[in-house]
Amino acid sequence: MPASTGEWTVFHPKPGTKKNPKLRWSLPDRAFFGYGACHILAGTYLLDPPRRGFCAERIVPNGPYPGNHIYLTDGAIAFDYRGYVARDRLLDWFRKAWNGHTPGWSGTIEAVRFDLLDTAALNARKMLGPDQYFGDPVARARRFLAQKRHSG
Repeated sequence: MPASTGEWTVFHPKPGTKKNPKLRWSLPDRAFFGYGACHILAGTYLLDPPRRGFCAERIVPNGPYPGNHIYLTDGAIAFDYRGYVARDRLLDWFRKAWNGHTPGWSGTIEAVRFDLLDTAALNARKMLGPDQYFGDPVARARRFLAQKRHSG
């Protein structure tokens, strides 16, 4: 179920959706890539980057909170399921959104230094690999990326 925080939406599907492969797969693309498959979108982006100079960063919650997120950035601009936006704006929005959902939430930004499409590397970080989804998430991410405007 989406919760609005200004101009963007945070997706919090019904309980059980994330653990049910078929239900998760049936989410709209923005919800699918915004709630649990952001790493697949980022990894697919990096296979054939539509804009050069982007690398992946990860927001890791401090403490026992949810709210892990992977996005791409060149240091000034960020890209995720919403499209391109100033990196600082994305980080500010993300912090406010998770604090609204989970008071006291905070997170740390770290460079991604693992393969975003490697199942073992992802499983070690409690994320699903591409072969662990109901369908082909890389093909879905390619279609999603093809619909976006990537020119500067």
